[in-house]
Amino acid sequence: MNWNISNNLYKEACKLMPGGVNSPVRSGRAVGFEPLFIKKANGCHITDEDGNVYIDYVGSWGPLILGHSHPEVVAALRDVVDRGTSYGIPTRLEIEMARKVVEMVPAIDMVRMVNSGTEAAMSAIRLARGYTGRKKIIKFNGCYHGHADSLLVKSGSGLMTFGIPGTPGIPEEIVEHTISLPYNDLEAVRQAMGSVGEEVAAIIVEPVAANMGVVLPRVGYLEGLRRICTEHGSLLIFDEVITGFRIAPGGAQQLFGVMPDLTCLGKIIGGGLPVGAYGGKKEIMEHVAPLGPVYQAGTLSGNPLAMCAGLSMLNVLSRGGIYEQIEEMNTYMCVGLEEAANSAGVPMTINRIASLGCGFFTKGPVIDLESAAKSDTESYAIFFREMLKRGVYLAPSQFEAFFVSAAHEKEDIDRTIQAAFDALKVVGQSCPSGEREKV
Repeated sequence: MNWNISNNLYKEACKLMPGGVNSPVRSGRAVGFEPLFIKKANGCHITDEDGNVYIDYVGSWGPLILGHSHPEVVAALRDVVDRGTSYGIPTRLEIEMARKVVEMVPAIDMVRMVNSGTEAAMSAIRLARGYTGRKKIIKFNGCYHGHADSLLVKSGSGLMTFGIPGTPGIPEEIVEHTISLPYNDLEAVRQAMGSVGEEVAAIIVEPVAANMGVVLPRVGYLEGLRRICTEHGSLLIFDEVITGFRIAPGGAQQLFGVMPDLTCLGKIIGGGLPVGAYGGKKEIMEHVAPLGPVYQAGTLSGNPLAMCAGLSMLNVLSRGGIYEQIEEMNTYMCVGLEEAANSAGVPMTINRIASLGCGFFTKGPVIDLESAAKSDTESYAIFFREMLKRGVYLAPSQFEAFFVSAAHEKEDIDRTIQAAFDALKVVGQSCPSGEREKV
């Protein structure tokens, strides 16, 4: 493939933006490749400025569960944009969206719209502290809750990709009330809460950790967090920015049957536009201004473009059958990837749930940050580049999920599996010594 135009655009971008990008993982540095510049997208395919077409498994990092340019979402946007892009004054769409969220997400009685997942998590933490009168929070190693100062302690995602410890530029006194514990380790939580439980405002967790690859909760883990929070009078916050509307209509809380006190949402809820939300029990949410003393505001919060795109997407998802279809395609692909890795003699552990997945270049199992970090990132970089040459676009980082959408058909999956067979042969030849553990 020829990437001359993308390469030239990247040179220009580097003169104007740090690293030439507006979000670090897009740079492709972790996989030894300069970023593509995309011209258009439709369904599960993206086309770059050089005219190369790829099967896309990033999907704007999760929001596009229906695929790119879904006709109902596009039609809704065209209708709304003719009437204005933002007012800073309430609209009927905000009510319709809030009603839809409350209908679909079991633990949400009231919801507040914001503009990103980072803002949602930051606001939920502030609310938990204001509601409980406590300062400390507990998070988990490898779980990413956006780039708010107090939440960048041992986070996954881009921090793992670039080997950044997580707190440069953040004064120690800002993170002194943040406790980060191993994911999937209930005993560590019990010990911490036994020591400082009366000071802990909330435990925040990705119910399925999807920012260190994809790591599923152990049986009983989420239920255990719920019990511990209840015992100590702390709030349980589910960060469902990725899992919300992705692994079930009502997210992880519906799938696992565990109800948090507060929920953070993003990605799918905006239909591909910038958006976030946090919500929960009415008695907690009524502490948010203007009803209560916990202040949070946003000029573009609930803007009509994001509301109509998200509402259109949620309406399509509510029709039924889509989740089963996507999970079937994801299962089919993951089985194919496993066969390809076995055929090439390349160590790979594939974690998957619903339409989410990640192939770790390690023997596994992958259950937490420590085991995820053993993945051979050099092998993944080769795999990424070889798949790209064969027309398949994966996340340019070992520690990100791949997303299967309703637009991926069997033909696309078959092409992906065949590409993986060929690409993994190259990986096996390049790394004949097998797994290289990198901690």
